[in-house]
Amino acid sequence: MIVTIDGPAGAGKSSVSLKLADALGFFFLDTGAMYRCVTLACLRAKIDLSDPSAALEIAKSCEIELAKGSVKLNRDDVTREIRNPTVAKSIKPIAENPRIRELMVQQQRKICADRHCVTEGRDQGTVAFPDAQCKIFLTASPQERARRRVQQLLDNNIDADYDEILSQQNQRDQNDSSRQAGPLRAAPDAIVVITDGMTEQQVLEHLLGIVKDRLGQGRRQ
Repeated sequence: MIVTIDGPAGAGKSSVSLKLADALGFFFLDTGAMYRCVTLACLRAKIDLSDPSAALEIAKSCEIELAKGSVKLNRDDVTREIRNPTVAKSIKPIAENPRIRELMVQQQRKICADRHCVTEGRDQGTVAFPDAQCKIFLTASPQERARRRVQQLLDNNIDADYDEILSQQNQRDQNDSSRQAGPLRAAPDAIVVITDGMTEQQVLEHLLGIVKDRLGQGRRQ
């Protein structure tokens, strides 16, 4: 079974998706980490991020390993480094590169082949796994999402300014929604969950209910 969780930046997808996967005993696929790895690799190589061909060649050389609580890029643990604001500021041309997105989607499908997965990102229910049995679109107000992002960075001992984060987030929302390759949008058959005023535990319990209901429907068919 594939459970897709899409939504805008700062919606809390990564943390709650990981806990959902744990609760279900499913593999967790953090697609955002994959694009961050490619971005970090491009920054390390000091290439022109706006050069799509050069970025694609770097992406082809990226060996990305995703495991519970860790992300490795070419065997180097980059779990913390890919969450640095510098990577977030630089990810736009990488995430908008159609060839890189095609490459990442191929890898995502390969990773999730023949296993139960919870996968989160921007286009999982629309592009990567359009036939997924359970699709969820997780979102919250821009202000709530910015507040959560700031707290997440502070918890990781990374300085963060609320106004700057909110501005970056609003711009990224616009970029994600308007790009031609894999734009951010809810799949027609996705269940939209707005998490304002909900604790992470409440969100998790709500999502568990949705997934278990879909599992039950599948068994009855």
